[in-house]
Amino acid sequence: MRSASALRGAFCLALALLGTAPANAAGDRAAGSAKATQCQTCHGRQGMATMPGVPNLAGQSDVYLAAQLRAFREGVRNNEQMSIVAKSLSDADIENLAAYFSQIKVTVGAD
Repeated sequence: MRSASALRGAFCLALALLGTAPANAAGDRAAGSAKATQCQTCHGRQGMATMPGVPNLAGQSDVYLAAQLRAFREGVRNNEQMSIVAKSLSDADIENLAAYFSQIKVTVGAD
């Protein structure tokens, strides 16, 4: 059985994801590409992670990416590195990054 604290945390995350994500992140891909240089170390040059345990960003939904960045920025979702990075992002930065990474085409194949 989940504790009241865990349930409250899950509820807050759900509200943050639903309440802060735009219906359609309409960011500027070029601006997102320029801003994405800070993401490359962990998430890879084209949004394909190079480090174990780090998620790929390429091809993810723009709405999903924007919601996750807002959750990190607002402290609803916590990760030592991402929480620090996200705190410096404006709403426009988040929409631009989401637009950039969501438009990268992902190909599945051999390494």
